[in-house]
Amino acid sequence: MERVLGIGGYFLRAADPTALNAWYRDCLGLDADDHGLWRQETGPTVFATFESGTGYFGSPSQRTMLNFRVRDLDAMLAQLRARGADVAGETQEMAGVGRFGWVTDPEGNRIELWQPA
Repeated sequence: MERVLGIGGYFLRAADPTALNAWYRDCLGLDADDHGLWRQETGPTVFATFESGTGYFGSPSQRTMLNFRVRDLDAMLAQLRARGADVAGETQEMAGVGRFGWVTDPEGNRIELWQPA
């Protein structure tokens, strides 16, 4: 059986794609090239499904949620707050899994930030 090798891309609709790309670059340090190619660090990726009525993604209209691995969740959340980003007040810790925090991008997409255990 052929299997997928990993995430090949994640695509977002945006009212202003240039501004949204700049937000991801300036606030999260996501350095993609002109074609959107981003060389990420090796590490775990989680693929999980949720009940359709979950509140975990924020807005009920958001069908998917992007999760980024981070080295230091507290430092990343502080950096985002300093840039005026919409950062959730709470964080969550799951034993053996790691810590989680959330930010909403300028287009209203809730993003999860994960510091693996």
